[in-house]
Amino acid sequence: MHPYAHDPAERSFGDEAARALGLSPDEVFKTLVVMVDDAPTVAVLPVSARLDMKALAACCGGRRAELADLALAQRLTGYVIGGISPIGQKRQLPTLIDEQAWLHDVVYVSGGKRGLDIGLAPADLIRATSGTIAAIARAEPS
Repeated sequence: MHPYAHDPAERSFGDEAARALGLSPDEVFKTLVVMVDDAPTVAVLPVSARLDMKALAACCGGRRAELADLALAQRLTGYVIGGISPIGQKRQLPTLIDEQAWLHDVVYVSGGKRGLDIGLAPADLIRATSGTIAAIARAEPS
C-alpha cells in the first residue's frame, strides 16, 4: 500500500499518483471502465498511454468501444472516479491489462480511493483481476 496526499483540485489522478510516489507514469496504471458494444469492460493501462478503443473492441470481439459514463463506472465498480481499482470491484468485469505491464517488475494501480495506490507484480495483477494481457494502449501524443 502506498498512500499519498491527494489534492482535491487535481483532475489528472494517475499523473498525481506518479508524481506523489516518485514513480514513472509508465509504471503507474490507470483503470478505465469502457463499454464494448454495450457490455462493460475494464481496461488497465499506463498513465503515460492512451487507450486504443479499436484495439480494445477487437480484443473483446466487439465492434466499438467508448468510455463508460462516470456515474455508471462508479456504480459498476463501487469506487469513486480517480480511485477506481481493478481489484475488488463490486462486480467482477472482464478485464484487459495492457501488455506494457510485463515491462515492469511492479506496477501500481489505484487502491480503491484517491490518494492510495497498490504495487504488485504483473502476474499478481492478472491473477487478482482474472485479467487478460492485450495490446490496448498507444503512446500519448507529444
